[in-house]
Amino acid sequence: MLAFYEQSKNLSESLLKNWLTDYKFKDWDTHRTTNPGTPVTHEEKQERAEEIAAKLSNNQLWHSHGRMIGMQKLRNELRLEIEDYGAVPEQREAIRRYCDTLTGYLERQGSPFYIFNRHVQ
Repeated sequence: MLAFYEQSKNLSESLLKNWLTDYKFKDWDTHRTTNPGTPVTHEEKQERAEEIAAKLSNNQLWHSHGRMIGMQKLRNELRLEIEDYGAVPEQREAIRRYCDTLTGYLERQGSPFYIFNRHVQ
């Protein structure tokens, strides 16, 4: 069981690093804070993604698993730029409808992921 959890952690970190590098940082072309105006390399994007993944998986920082990490913490402690979709009523409602639809589907299917997460939270 311990090996399963370790593999899950490694997979999560790997997927997060890839997602950050390929999508979140895709338009990050120039530095703004360190060496302002200089180009950002793919390696720098990967290093930043690894830093974020390491911090997110650090239990000493968060003291928990399965609990929400607030937007302000992510902005302040991880220095992530995050768009607050909750501030735009149309986006907020569209995402809630999608989430409700997906949750209902998973519940009807008896998805182990849905059942596990419902009990964890």
